[in-house]
Amino acid sequence: MEHVPNRSRRGVAGLALGALGVVFGDIGTSPLYALQTVFSVDHNMVATSAGDVFGVISLVFWSVTLVVSVKYVVFILRADNDGEGGVMALAALARTAVRPGGRRYGLVMLLGVLGASLFYGDSVITPAISVMSAIEGLSVSTPGVEHLVVPIGAAIITLLFAGQRFGTELVGRFFGPVMAVWFAVLAVLGGAQVVRDPSILAGLSPHYAVLFVVEHPGIAFVAMGAVVLSITGAEALYADMGHFGPVPIRRAWFFVVFPALTLNYLGQGALILRDPSTAVSPFFHLAPDALGFPLVILSTVATVIASQAVISGAYSVSRQAERLGYLPRLTVRHTSQRERGQIYVPAVNWTLFVGVIALLLLFGSSERLATAYGLAVTGTFLITTTLFLIYAEAGWGWDRRRLLMIGIPLGLLELTYFGANLTKILHGGWLPLFIAVLVATVMLTWQRGRGLVTDRRTEMEGPLEPFIEWLHGDPVAKVPGTAVFLHPGKDSTPLALRENATFNHVIHELVLIVSISSENVPFVPDDERVVLDHLGDPYDAITHLTLRFGFQEEQDVPRALALARAQGLVDVDTDDAYYFLSRISLDRGAEPTMPPWRKRLFLALAHNAASPTGYFNLPEDRTVSMGATVTF
Repeated sequence: MEHVPNRSRRGVAGLALGALGVVFGDIGTSPLYALQTVFSVDHNMVATSAGDVFGVISLVFWSVTLVVSVKYVVFILRADNDGEGGVMALAALARTAVRPGGRRYGLVMLLGVLGASLFYGDSVITPAISVMSAIEGLSVSTPGVEHLVVPIGAAIITLLFAGQRFGTELVGRFFGPVMAVWFAVLAVLGGAQVVRDPSILAGLSPHYAVLFVVEHPGIAFVAMGAVVLSITGAEALYADMGHFGPVPIRRAWFFVVFPALTLNYLGQGALILRDPSTAVSPFFHLAPDALGFPLVILSTVATVIASQAVISGAYSVSRQAERLGYLPRLTVRHTSQRERGQIYVPAVNWTLFVGVIALLLLFGSSERLATAYGLAVTGTFLITTTLFLIYAEAGWGWDRRRLLMIGIPLGLLELTYFGANLTKILHGGWLPLFIAVLVATVMLTWQRGRGLVTDRRTEMEGPLEPFIEWLHGDPVAKVPGTAVFLHPGKDSTPLALRENATFNHVIHELVLIVSISSENVPFVPDDERVVLDHLGDPYDAITHLTLRFGFQEEQDVPRALALARAQGLVDVDTDDAYYFLSRISLDRGAEPTMPPWRKRLFLALAHNAASPTGYFNLPEDRTVSMGATVTF
């Protein structure tokens, strides 16, 4: 029996219900457009004959089984970074397992950056295609309103993104129950068709997929580019693991989601066999005419929930990337006083909104949007599989035989998906790749520029130890109070501290040099939060503190200092302390450290970074900035 640590059965059931709304929103709405796209791709290349229908149903079922049930639910969920998941978290986890400085050490984070970049491409397309596919059901229930589909879709998406700043805590309470109703409807609609024509159950046999591929290899290859739509959202199983834990996700999948999806796809297949004309919109034709409009309403609500899950995922990925050094400081607002994972990132929100609206207006229908869908998803699948195998070998000690047993079948399947979607490049598939390239360029440019500026800044600051010795021998006046200097490390002297001592000839009675360490784990326990270093002399005025934060935590410096005082490490009164920031003005130098266009990009990113005062929760009336110019 599966062990559920520290959670009651009722608690696990509640988490499983919540997971239905957040984790499975994307994959749960795939029946709206997956089979519809398969039978319309390349001018109806896939026929509605019995052989093709059984082959497609078999491909869909076994794709969901192998990629979602086996890969993600059985294996990937085991690779948790202190309870958190997602491609960036997996990359950080793999980096801790491989040898520092080795070839794989840099490779895993590069793969993480590429995976995160592809996720952004997916995040732009998912809200557009999901909402559009739901609203297009109006053309089935209410013919003649096709011209209203795009305006209604644009209005719903605008409201969705505009409401992000209010948070999802209140709406989130309804996500699980609504999606529970959604999956029940999926099962009932599909199950009714299966009861009417039980022969469709033969489509669960893998030999129909094999026959389809052998007899029509070209058609099957093209079809797989659309079949992959049935597993979009699988990455959310892993990315949202920290919110619910692996056990509730597994139970929700195997007991609710997987059976409901299977029944619905089987039902759509049975309907197409009986009436081939329904292949243009098989999902909405499952319902009786009288229930058509209510089904459109329920579908729209479900797709909004699916879109919300992707948007929240983009916030989390952005925050992880920032804390790992691949994005500048982002303005993050916490929308819940109880759940620290519920955040709102304005810059990410409105960037996504512009992208989604542009896609909606450019493509105009879910069928055309489907041509752009798939490359980002399949690329992320390949990257996740690669990172998982690296971690399994380096962290778990898997031997080569086990790695090959898992890696070869998954790799071949996902490479086939990826290859099939490459055929979509000229028909819109270039779009998610373009978005991914832009995001990867931004992330890698920021990482490179940040390293250059840090090196130049360290040279200017000079070593800390000689500076402290100079303070001991020079009659610098001491003034009462505590001065907190935020600084990257303890090897060099904070510019603000040097300026204060050499030009103002004063130093505070207690000087704390505070460094922020972003760890490769989501959360750091309070008893490991603060690391104290007296810098060789416990009796002088200068002490160094390292404040350790996980990549999911708010970097609240005053709160961490209050914790240090409560632990007896330093006698600091955070209500009276002054905070000093070494503000750096950046200037492009002539040295060929980066191409000029990348230097300009880095400067633009730096200028738009969040203010450190708000980012570290410093009191504005007691924060002083002293700067210098750094040329890179």
